Parts: sequence; C-alpha cells; structure tokens
Amino acid sequence: MAKGYLIVNATVHDVEAYEGYKKLAAAAIAQYGGSYVVRGGAMETLEGQWTGAPRVVIVEFDSVELAKEFYDSPEYRAAREARAGAADMNMIVVEGFQ
Repeated sequence: MAKGYLIVNATVHDVEAYEGYKKLAAAAIAQYGGSYVVRGGAMETLEGQWTGAPRVVIVEFDSVELAKEFYDSPEYRAAREARAGAADMNMIVVEGFQ
C-alpha cells in the first residue's frame, strides 16, 4: 500500500490564532498515525515562479485513506474551526510512489 501525503500551502494572517490551530492539528495528525515531513521551513525557488503561499507543510500517512480519515475526523474539524480567519489554506492529498 502506498503512503499518502497531505501537501498544504498556507498564508497566515493571525499568528496567535494559527498557533492554536497548529497544536490541535498536530494532536490530530499524531492520533491518525501521521508525521510531519515539512512544517513551514525556509523555502527557495530553484526553477520557475513559485505561485504558492509562503508556508508549505507536508504530512505523511500510511495511506491516502488514512490521510482522508484524518481530514474528516472530529479532531481535525475542531482544528479547522480554530483556524477560521487565521489563515488561507489549500490542501491536497497525493498517493506516494509504490
């Protein structure tokens, strides 16, 4: 079974509120067996014009199904509610290479 990766592009508008979201999201990610691969580190464009938001997060799960289960969970729903208005976010799930 291939791993599942959540790839997030975020623009944070309210750092304090976003910190609350991060705590709730991290707990939910751990509960569903996920782990951070990238969490908002320094970025440098090497080719083309990066049009994404300034914060990138990548989370690894054992499968796409588990990533979706996390996303739809009551725990992550609470995190999303805590994030309301604090950040604009785009998120995709990608199947890893088998």
